[in-house]
Amino acid sequence: MTAESAAPLQVLTAADIAASGAVNLQELLLKSPLMGAPLISRNNSNISTSSAGIATLDLRNLGVDRSLVLVNGRRHVAGMAGSSAVDLNTIPADFVERVELLTGGASAAYGSGAVAGVINIILKREFEGLLLDAQLGQSQHGDDAKRKFSATLGRKFSQGSLMLHGAITRQGAVYSRDRAATAKDQYSLVLDPGSSDPADLFRPGPWPSSYAPQGQFFGVDAAGQAQDFSFDAQGRQIPWSLNGPNNDGVGATSFNRADYRAIAVPVDRYLLAAKGDLVLSPAHALFFEGTWARSQAKSYIEPFALSSSDIYPATGWVPTVFEHEGQVLRNPLVPQNLQGDYAFTRRLSDIGARLVNAKRDSLRLLLGLRGELSPAWSYEAYAAHGQTREAQSSAGLIDVRKFRHALEAVPDASGRAICRDAEARAQGCVPLSLFGYNSISPAAAAYVAAPGQMDTQLTQQFAGFNLNGEPWQLPAGPLALALGGELRRESSDMAFDAVSQAGLNASNALPNTRGSFEVKELFAEVRLPLLKSLPALQRLDALLAYRLSDYSTAGLNHSWNLGLDWAISPSLRARFSRAQSSRAPNIGELYQARMQNYPTVQDPCEGVRASETTVLAQRCMAAAGVQANMATHGGVFTLTPLDLQSVSGYDSGNPLLQAEVGRSSTLGLVLTPKGLPGLSQAVFSVDFFDIQIARAINNPGRQYELDQCYNGGAQSFCRFISRRAEASVAGSAGALSLIDQQPVNSGGQQVQGLDFAASISEPIGAGRLSAGLSWTHLLRAWQKPSDTAERDSSLGELGNPVNKWTLNLGYEQGAWGLGGRASYLGASELDDQFQKSLPEFPRSAFRVPAKLYVDLQARYRWGRAELYLGLDNAFATQAPPVIAGLPGSVDGSETAAGSYDPIGRRYYLGLRLSL
Repeated sequence: MTAESAAPLQVLTAADIAASGAVNLQELLLKSPLMGAPLISRNNSNISTSSAGIATLDLRNLGVDRSLVLVNGRRHVAGMAGSSAVDLNTIPADFVERVELLTGGASAAYGSGAVAGVINIILKREFEGLLLDAQLGQSQHGDDAKRKFSATLGRKFSQGSLMLHGAITRQGAVYSRDRAATAKDQYSLVLDPGSSDPADLFRPGPWPSSYAPQGQFFGVDAAGQAQDFSFDAQGRQIPWSLNGPNNDGVGATSFNRADYRAIAVPVDRYLLAAKGDLVLSPAHALFFEGTWARSQAKSYIEPFALSSSDIYPATGWVPTVFEHEGQVLRNPLVPQNLQGDYAFTRRLSDIGARLVNAKRDSLRLLLGLRGELSPAWSYEAYAAHGQTREAQSSAGLIDVRKFRHALEAVPDASGRAICRDAEARAQGCVPLSLFGYNSISPAAAAYVAAPGQMDTQLTQQFAGFNLNGEPWQLPAGPLALALGGELRRESSDMAFDAVSQAGLNASNALPNTRGSFEVKELFAEVRLPLLKSLPALQRLDALLAYRLSDYSTAGLNHSWNLGLDWAISPSLRARFSRAQSSRAPNIGELYQARMQNYPTVQDPCEGVRASETTVLAQRCMAAAGVQANMATHGGVFTLTPLDLQSVSGYDSGNPLLQAEVGRSSTLGLVLTPKGLPGLSQAVFSVDFFDIQIARAINNPGRQYELDQCYNGGAQSFCRFISRRAEASVAGSAGALSLIDQQPVNSGGQQVQGLDFAASISEPIGAGRLSAGLSWTHLLRAWQKPSDTAERDSSLGELGNPVNKWTLNLGYEQGAWGLGGRASYLGASELDDQFQKSLPEFPRSAFRVPAKLYVDLQARYRWGRAELYLGLDNAFATQAPPVIAGLPGSVDGSETAAGSYDPIGRRYYLGLRLSL
């Protein structure tokens, strides 16, 4: 924490990073109460289709694209296509001198996009010698293996300096099947089967998938009797039973997806960094920065769930008889008790699990010139190129064209099954049998398999300059002035393989996406000394900043900042800031092509009766398939587990978006009681903050769209919702099929609260004690999905607790050092919109308890070596159950994995050696 700043500023030092044992800056920064739940981390990205393993930051829980991440005060290329979010995997943690966290609107000083604030990562300026650091670790369960080795080399010369850094880190996977709480597919008992006991909200019930490896088949036999069957391990036909006759899992023919899912994805990182300067003359010097990072992450989930509707979308039924060379022939691979067309659902375990292997390469090069123009003026000019490339390969998908050819088998002259299409046969078609475990032969699996490929490239190029000087001496001190400008161009490309582009892998077509923008910026900053040496006014300075940004996509944007820094006495300061910041829509928000998602929502129509006359009932019955569903279920709209598991939707960009505007205010006091015994190095601060965003670019949310369509006044949202017109193997009539969404300029957003911070460093006994506390207390947090909507409060909800604090303690004595960190997340509640769907439950039923996590580290130094031993989550604090179906749940972890630790206690041992 720093005392002399007109806006709240917290600092994490290299010592803090070392004392954490973190191999990725995200791990440490997420402990700060200034941070919200990350959009993407190792713990919540296993199901993600394009960003597994990326590490992002989210100041104030306002969104990653409103948190501007800088390196040495300058921009860094983003880590995922379409976004401005920086991937912390590309930042070498051991090469960092400090991290400055400045919250509130900072666009005028740092650049557009800093609506929530700035995370400024300062790399080491100089280093002499060689530092080696090696670390091993794992969880108490034997997984989450951690390996790290880094080397930093530095030399100072008469004409400059040079630093080199290299690091390799590996973090292993954590699989759902290896934890008792996540080993089985589950769902909240209140949501399915529909318990009325509030205590059952956080209790899991079995919720396996109806897409099983041995398949489920529908049709009629020769006598016209309906057939609904599956297979046992011996290949015998048996009745289908989703969860067993007694609904306890015994005798179930369904599938447990948790056997394949991950709590944390494995990530390997390779980092190289270089930094240096060359003195050209006493007044001028060249400087450069360079980083290269490669990260590899693997996402591993259950085999693909296929239905006959994916292969035959027009009817959903597979023919058993075909005309071939003038004859009508029956498929010899279809059992005799299926006559006529049949339908199926099947888990493609014979094809293999779905595996996404993402390899990302990031390069950033910066060259600059700094110096002095006169005793009063200095300058800096720089140019940079950044690039992130991702090559993502995937397995476990199929080509629906080939699958259809393989299903349409007929007997040849010898009775052997062959593909009936001659052209397909010429291209290697192999007949395919769906009936039973492992019935798809390796040759047929190889024929229908369609490995996927996604390639992305992001580029960032910018050049800028700034002048800094003190041109005038005023009565209260020198006036400080900074002027500058910057040109920047960013582009993003995303390209898919031909099968994915055509939508022929049983999914929607994924068109290639490309977009770019250019921005020109001019800025000016002034520190104006107003008064000094007066009663109750040791010094009063004003800080003014203005930035003009001209975007090729969003036009002109204005950002400004006004701050006052009032030194009341040598030990007491007051500070105030008022700022306007701006953020233009990013490339993804503008141009993203339709990307499929699998949301968890509550259908407002579930349970509605045909006899009701409410507005809700009338709107539901007007939707496709709902009345047919009611007729089948005694006049009540009824959904099955398959219906709940099959909801999908597509996210896409909105080229009509306008820039958003943030307005922030801070007011605080800083106390440095230097004259008090035991507190000579102490700093205490309290700050009020308020950030409001007009025209905030947000997705309305699928649950909001549903509620507005059927319960609210915004019928326009109904255009994003599709229901099944009739029953099929994919789901019941009237069940939700698609809920699409795109970002909009919403009705606004606000977060308001208090920050408390304290730091102390004093000699105690034969050693020195250091302590630091950072505590955030929220007062308001809301957003409006549209101009006409009511405020949707997120205060105290999952990921946004009212109270969040971190306490750091350290004690050094001689060669020994002990450190500890306690991180507290206050009690939270489930989303209030979800609570409205269960009005009969008391508010206390939706409460998620507070959690305290404690990390410990001990160090011992002898000579040039330091041995350290760490324990993260020392007391094995368990993440609260946030079960599938509840808002905030992350697939595979059965908790809100962005907020809580789903892994458990972890150990690590390391050695540092200075040469």
